[in-house]
Amino acid sequence: MSNSIRCAACRYLRRKCPKDCIFGPYFPSINLERFACVHKIFGASNIAKMLKQLPEERRKEAAESLVQEARSRVRDPVYGSVGTITQLIEQIMEAEYELAKTQGLIALFHAQYLREHQHNYIEPFNKTLTAQIQDDLHFDHFTVESYL
Repeated sequence: MSNSIRCAACRYLRRKCPKDCIFGPYFPSINLERFACVHKIFGASNIAKMLKQLPEERRKEAAESLVQEARSRVRDPVYGSVGTITQLIEQIMEAEYELAKTQGLIALFHAQYLREHQHNYIEPFNKTLTAQIQDDLHFDHFTVESYL
C-alpha cells in the first residue's frame, strides 16, 4: 500500500503502511472499526502471525472469521460465537418442539373430524347394503335395518 492510502490496521496503529502490508487486502482503510474490533480481541501481532501462516487464497476467509469471532467476543466475552451457536441450537429445538406439538394437534383434530363425520360415509353405505339385501331376499313385510 502506498503511504497516502493506509490500510485500517496501519491507520489504527498509526504507522506507515508498507507496500507488502499483510493487513491491507483484508482490512481496507474505509472500515477502521472492523480492524479495531479484531485488534482488541486478538492483537495486531497475533493477527499478522495467523494470516502469514496461511496460504494467500485462505487469508480472506480467515480474516472474515477473525472479524466474526471478534464481534461475537465483544457481544459475549465469555462464550463468543459458541454462545450464539448455542442460542441458535436452542431456538431450533424450540421450533422443532412446537412443530411436533402442532403436527400432533393436527393429527388429533383430523382423527376427531373423521370420527365425528364417520356416519356420513358409513350411513349411505349401510342404506345401499340394506336395499341390496332386501332386494336379494325379497323381504317386503319388514326392514332388514331392524336386524342390523
